Amino acid sequence: MMHSNAPQGGAVLIEPLTVRISTAVQLTGISRSRLYELIQSGDLETVKVGRSTLIPYKSLKALTGA
Repeated sequence: MMHSNAPQGGAVLIEPLTVRISTAVQLTGISRSRLYELIQSGDLETVKVGRSTLIPYKSLKALTGA
């Protein structure tokens, strides 16, 4: 019998590279204004793509200790 880390049904979970601020609010439960404070203080990394501000998922995980 083979074991895998894939969830039931063989689906593979893929973590996003980045998330928008609104998604980060939903994922972490941290308020939008607090996220902007963390960005200003340098505690949370961001990437600008055009006019969009994106947060690297790895940076969010590091912040929350996940």
